[in-house]
This record gives sequence, C-alpha cells and structure tokens, in this order.
Amino acid sequence: MYKNIFKYDEMKRSEHMAVRQTVGWYYWTHQLIEISGPDVVKLLEYLYPNDIGNIKVGRDRYTTMLNENGEIIDDVVIMRMAEDRFWISTLFLTYTDDWIYYHSEGYDVDWSDITDEWDMFAVQGPRSKEMVNSIVENPVDGLKFFSHEPNKIGDMEVLINRGGFTGEKFGYEIYCRKDRTDELEKILKDTAPGFEGKQVTEFQVMAWTLPTESGFYYMRDLAHTNPMEVGLDGNIDWEKDFIGKEALLKVKENGPEKEMVGFEVPEADIYIRSKQYGGPGEAVYIDGEEEEVGRVSKMVYSYVKEVNNGYILAKKDKLNVGDHIKIHGYDAVITEKKWI
Repeated sequence: MYKNIFKYDEMKRSEHMAVRQTVGWYYWTHQLIEISGPDVVKLLEYLYPNDIGNIKVGRDRYTTMLNENGEIIDDVVIMRMAEDRFWISTLFLTYTDDWIYYHSEGYDVDWSDITDEWDMFAVQGPRSKEMVNSIVENPVDGLKFFSHEPNKIGDMEVLINRGGFTGEKFGYEIYCRKDRTDELEKILKDTAPGFEGKQVTEFQVMAWTLPTESGFYYMRDLAHTNPMEVGLDGNIDWEKDFIGKEALLKVKENGPEKEMVGFEVPEADIYIRSKQYGGPGEAVYIDGEEEEVGRVSKMVYSYVKEVNNGYILAKKDKLNVGDHIKIHGYDAVITEKKWI
C-alpha cells in the first residue's frame, strides 16, 4: 500500500507548522545578477512584462520573463538598489544571464553574477518580526512588504528584505556576505527557540508544501504556460513593449486555451503522479467522459487543512470550483488555488 510521503512525516509537519504557528528559518539563497547603467531601466522594461521603471529605490517587484511566444521561461524578483542599479533574484541565473546578453545590444548596461558574494536566510511566520527585531540594530517594524533596507546584526552588515515564499503576513529575508554566513546561521539557530521557532531543513517544505498552501508557484509549475493561463496576467504592463507581447496579445484577444485550477484529494494514502517529479503528470478526466481535460502539475499536502492538495493545468472552463472528479481512481474536488 502506498504511504503518504507528507502526512506521516513528523519532521516535515513540525517544520511546516513552525512557519504557520510561530517562526521557521532556513537557508534559501537564490542566484543574483546585479545590473546597472544609464539604460538599465529601458532594458529591464523590455525583458520583463511587469512595470520596472516605477519601482522605487528600496522596493522589490515580482515578474515573469517571457520568450517570443509569450511563454514563461523564468519568474524573478527584481530589487531596485539605486536609481540605475538593480538586483535580479532567480533560480536560473545561467539562462537569465544569456537572455540579457542576447537582448542587450544597443543598451548601455553592465551586469555580473554576484551570487558568490551573498547568502540569504529566510525567517518566516507570525513571530518572525519579533525574532528579527531581537537580533538587528534597527527594528524592522516600519519595513513594508517587498521592501529592503540595510541593517546590522552586531558588527555584521546585512540587508533585510521583507518578503518570502511562504504566504505569511510577516516574513523576512536576511542577506549577508559569504564570509559571515556561518556566524549568521549560528545566531539564527540560537535565537529561534526563544520564539518557539525552529530550523526548516526539508526542501519539500520550503519549496512545495508552504508555497502551494498559499497559492504560489514554483517555476516547474509554470513551464510551457503563458501568464494568462496561470493567473499572472495582472503582472503585465500592456502599455509598453516587451518580449512576447505580440504573441500574448493574441492570447488576450482569443482567450487562453488552458487554466490552472486547484484540487484536493481527501483520501490520505494515494498515488498520483505530478509534474514536479518529472514527466507530464497524471491525466485528468471528467467522470463518464473519455476526453482528457488536464494534467496534474503539482500535488503535495496541506498540513493546515490535512488534505492532499495541488494544481491541475486544465483546458479552459472544463473544470470549475466544486466539481467532483476522479484522478487515477481517487475521488477529488476542484478548489481555489489557495488553502490558507
């Protein structure tokens, strides 16, 4: 009999619930590109469909990156460090670096990989602000979501960014220089127990269970889709020119052919293949019909709701919230893409 790899794993459960109930911290360094120059805003506006020019210094913005067909090829957070200097936080630096290179002709910009200069720790959960305030020189009470500012922990220069991949109202990312990483890790490890917190060590909790419960995507979920299919078209500035705009305008005019929907499977011990493990994901059919209407993009577990949950990339308007279907023989119900 198949045993649920999430439900019965007490370490995963305890780390996940620490973030939901108190505070969890973990090493979560992304790859970083620093890009600057007189034409940096012009180039970034062309590379990304979201509005970049109106980001204020000290603020961040999430955006997808598209190819000429309007398909998502990366999603990043762009941080404005100065008027003509930005950080691009990505998990696919080599690809992003090439993309900048291929499209930078005629733009007066410089960019470099600064990943080896910085490490980042996430501190997430209802008590994360208390925990961060207990170690920094300047309290972070006034720091808005998707904002960053320099600070100090002892004599250590750090950058505090309010954000995260967990969906928590309070969450922070602490950037430090590589040569101070061990020191910062020890400080976080020693501090967390005082706030009933703990270290999150499971990648599946960091990247799958916490984000999915909040309706967030991992890049693998977005592969071969366009923003309108996955509900990210609100992050598009249609007034400017950007790579993929022409193709996306056709999708906008005709309507997307697919859409991402949520689903739950109440039965605990199930085996349903999903795209996150490789392959196309389990096929989805409406009861009594032979037509395939979608594929399972992700299936994890909501420790808050105590239910298997995930996403289906389905044909548009074939599956609606409340519909009862079967996936690989298991009863499932279509839901919203958010569980907390």
